[in-house]
Amino acid sequence: MEYPATSEEVTLCNAVVRRLGPRYSAHLMQTGETYRASDLSVTGAVGAAWGISGVLFLIGGAVLRLTPVALDAFAHPFGPRHWAFLVGFFVFMVWSEGYRGFQKNFAPRVAARARYLRQNPHLGHALLAPLFCMAFFHAPRRRLMGSYGLMTMIVVFVLIARQLPQPWRGLVDLGVAAGLVWGLVALAVFTYQAFGTASFDHPPETR
Repeated sequence: MEYPATSEEVTLCNAVVRRLGPRYSAHLMQTGETYRASDLSVTGAVGAAWGISGVLFLIGGAVLRLTPVALDAFAHPFGPRHWAFLVGFFVFMVWSEGYRGFQKNFAPRVAARARYLRQNPHLGHALLAPLFCMAFFHAPRRRLMGSYGLMTMIVVFVLIARQLPQPWRGLVDLGVAAGLVWGLVALAVFTYQAFGTASFDHPPETR
């Protein structure tokens, strides 16, 4: 003989479904009740917003920390070698870090993964949304290596710059900051495309 579930059992089942993820939300539970889609929508929306804003905060914070040191470099005497290094390194960082690193890889992937999280809510992914959007976990091995590689390159340049005297330190920081600013603009553009248009052609590359 079957008995109707108690309110405590219904609450427990809903909590289990909430943790298991969205693929279970459409399943009919034993009590005849389903997990509300509106709750999943809130989790996805908050997770996506937290992911994008967290990444923007990390990059923007790095730019703010590097900018004063970079500008201080111009208070020191400049020679031809300093100007040559400034132009060469600036162009290199904008191309390698800004264009190839951020615009072609990092920024569209962050936007795509935020869009994926919005459409496929998961509590754990939402809590760690900035790391999820940056593909530091729940991603193919190749993508994990690329994500950690880009962050490692930026950290290495910053650490090297700290050992240099001015104006060399400022010139290195200026190049790194330029690449980061390019990344901020690219991320803003791709975020608009991901959430402001019906389709977004960049894959989230989830595992």
